[in-house]
Amino acid sequence: MTNDESEKLRLLYELYEQPMYRIAYAVLHDEGLAEDAVSDAFIRIMHRIGRFGDCKSEKTKAYIVKVIKSTSINIYRKNKRRYSEEVSIDNAIQVADKAQEQCDTESVNDILRGLGETDRRIVTLRCIEEMSWKEVADKLSLTEANVRKRFERTKKRLKTKGEINNEK
Repeated sequence: MTNDESEKLRLLYELYEQPMYRIAYAVLHDEGLAEDAVSDAFIRIMHRIGRFGDCKSEKTKAYIVKVIKSTSINIYRKNKRRYSEEVSIDNAIQVADKAQEQCDTESVNDILRGLGETDRRIVTLRCIEEMSWKEVADKLSLTEANVRKRFERTKKRLKTKGEINNEK
C-alpha cells in the first residue's frame, strides 16, 4: 500500500467510521458486532482503495454505505444461522417453570443425573447460571462450537425423553 493509499484510507476512516458504526449498529443491535462490521468493511474498502477518487464525493459515500450494509447483513445472517437452534434464556426459564409445575425438584435432578458430566455442566452453566457460550466453553476447556452442538444434542435427547414420558 502506497503512502497516498494509506492517507486516503485514514481520511475515509476519519470521515466515515462513525456513520458506518451507526449503520452497522442499526442492523445488528450489538456494539461488538457493529465494531466487527466496521472493521470488516474497512478491510474490504482497503482492497479497493486505489479505485477511489475524492474521499468526500457522493459516489464514495454511496459505495461505503453499500459496503457497510452488506457487511452488517452478512454478519447478521451468519449469527442468525448460528443461533437459530438455540434456546433463548427466556424460553429456558419458561421451560424450567413448566417443568417445576409438572414435576418436583427430585425428578429434574434425576433427568440431569441421566446426562453425562460434561452435558450436565453445559446445561447447568448455560440455563441456570446464564453464562454465554464463550464463558461455558472457556470454563469447560471446549470450543464454542462443541459446547453449542453438545447442548443442541442434549436438548434433543431431553425433548425426546420428555415426549416419551408424556405419552405414558
